[in-house]
Amino acid sequence: MNKNYEKLLRCLDSVRKKTDFVPQVALILGSGLGAFGYEVENPTVIPYSEIDGFPVSTVPGHKGRLILGQLGGVNVVVMQGRVHYYEGYSVSDVVLPTRLMGLLGAKTLFLTNASGGINPDYRAGDFMLISDHIMSFFPNPLIGENIEQLGPRFPDSSEIYSKRLRGIIKRTAAENGIPLRDGVYCQLTGPSFESPAEIRMLSRMGADAVGMSTACEAIAARHMGMEVCGISCVTNQAAGISPNPLSHEEVQETADRVAPLFKTLIRRSIINIGKAGEQ
Repeated sequence: MNKNYEKLLRCLDSVRKKTDFVPQVALILGSGLGAFGYEVENPTVIPYSEIDGFPVSTVPGHKGRLILGQLGGVNVVVMQGRVHYYEGYSVSDVVLPTRLMGLLGAKTLFLTNASGGINPDYRAGDFMLISDHIMSFFPNPLIGENIEQLGPRFPDSSEIYSKRLRGIIKRTAAENGIPLRDGVYCQLTGPSFESPAEIRMLSRMGADAVGMSTACEAIAARHMGMEVCGISCVTNQAAGISPNPLSHEEVQETADRVAPLFKTLIRRSIINIGKAGEQ
């Protein structure tokens, strides 16, 4: 058996020993959004450290717990803190949580993150609906032996971020008076922030925002047939656009400032996604 799949099954067995809950939507919370996990109703909380073989978050602001419960009647599984490639994990470990949530039954993956704004029109605190991504500079999570039990060797990438889900999120934002931009996200490895020259290159390539997560999780989810959507919180202008040195403290500060509005958008979008799934 593929060693990564075997590890994934051990994680699944660990969770199933604690709960038989079946989620509809999987949600990954990015930097500054961890408190959203406390909004889950009737929660079953499982620390990552209690899941056999599961990677543990080491970054400030990422609590490291799997939460299963409901949001407005929609069954959800929430990653209260993600793991990143720059923490020293293999790419297969970085996407293991995504795959696990899919095996638990989630059909939809809702991604969130904090990002640097490349588009000169973007300001700190803006929300960007991810329409597509660039991951050419990051190791593809599907490299190596294909896990046939999850998906095909050569999956299609023509619509990684579901048009249907993007439509629901856009309508939700409009109904709640929440400004929402639409753009292309680029994932790099980190942990250093990008140089001004790299930002100029990414801008010419068509990227609107840049970060250190998300795209690889989207690829892994689409590989196994999940429907994917994502919202990025622009927490700062990228290097060369902002006159100030970049810091994780600035990222946290902006994410904390706009968290109430971001929580409203995520919660109501998930409820509307759940309703659409029932029709």
